[in-house]
Amino acid sequence: MRKALKIASVITAALWITACGQAEQGQGQQKAPPAPVGVMSVTEQSQAIYVELPGRSRAFLEAEVRPQVSGIITNRGFVEGKDVEAGQSLYQIDSATYKAALVSAEADLASANAALASAKATADRYAALVKTNAISAQDFDEANAAYKEAIAKVTVAEAAINTAKINLEYTEVRAPISGRIGTSSVTPGALVTANQSNTLAKIQQLDPINIDIAQSSAQLLRLKSKLRQGKLQQSENAEVTLILEDGSTYENVGTLQFSEVSVNEATGSVIIRAEFPNPDGVLLPGMYVRAILNAGQDPSAILVPQKAITRNTKGEAVAMIVNADNQAEARVVKTAEVINHQWRITEGLKAGDKLIVEGLQKVRPGAEVAPQVLTENTPTK
Repeated sequence: MRKALKIASVITAALWITACGQAEQGQGQQKAPPAPVGVMSVTEQSQAIYVELPGRSRAFLEAEVRPQVSGIITNRGFVEGKDVEAGQSLYQIDSATYKAALVSAEADLASANAALASAKATADRYAALVKTNAISAQDFDEANAAYKEAIAKVTVAEAAINTAKINLEYTEVRAPISGRIGTSSVTPGALVTANQSNTLAKIQQLDPINIDIAQSSAQLLRLKSKLRQGKLQQSENAEVTLILEDGSTYENVGTLQFSEVSVNEATGSVIIRAEFPNPDGVLLPGMYVRAILNAGQDPSAILVPQKAITRNTKGEAVAMIVNADNQAEARVVKTAEVINHQWRITEGLKAGDKLIVEGLQKVRPGAEVAPQVLTENTPTK
């Protein structure tokens, strides 16, 4: 009997010790300290919104050199690929026939002037005779008509001289604009014809230079909608920055000139033109660039570090905030562009929210946290 009582006592004691251990373990789990997290207070600030758009460089001025008279090229007066000045002689066309035409026109003018002098004398003499009825009125009218015809012939001869001089001047093909000239399509000895379709050379002015920037019509409509709704304010900054093909930033800043009034049906885009100084000739026509321009000012922009935003299984952007009960709360947000390694948040956060920036891997929605306000908010990549 005593042995049975001892065994019962031992079992009871073991059960009590086990129960106490489980109770202490449960109390230990309940008293686990909240996870420390670094938080920042969400604020609103005025922020310029920049967009990056593709573009192509275009010559500021472009002229195709063509002959205006026919003849044989006798000389070329430029070096291909070099700069030329407006009015500089580029080609010389054989001028012998055009000089002869000018001499012939001058002779015709001399003959017309001689005929005019004779007709005038006759008309003056007949004017006096008709008053005394020495000649008939018909004779006077014929003499007067011949005088007027002689005047007209002089005018025609003078016009012919003017045309001959112009053609003679056109035998020297001059540069219509200043700029850089390309390759020549002809050499001395080649036959050219007036107003031929093939160009002799092309001149392009590269300083300044134009950049044609393509913006989709859908993007333009969204921008105008935000401006109408007051979400963005019209910016007065018309400066444009360029990113070159090698990823470097072009040292000179350009300015917006105008925007096309129609949408390209093939590409669905609108062309915006900017003008850039190009003193060193870095930009060449046809070069692909990326243009960064100011799309407007967000008066109440919310910017948060990129590392504070994660993605859920649906691909939605999620931010973790600390609620009034010091618990972590998941908030689905909408992001716009990245500005200085920070997301611009358009929906989901408001000023005053405590955003968890550090320690996100330690917390889950609903977990109690110990927030520690970060003294410095350095954006990270």
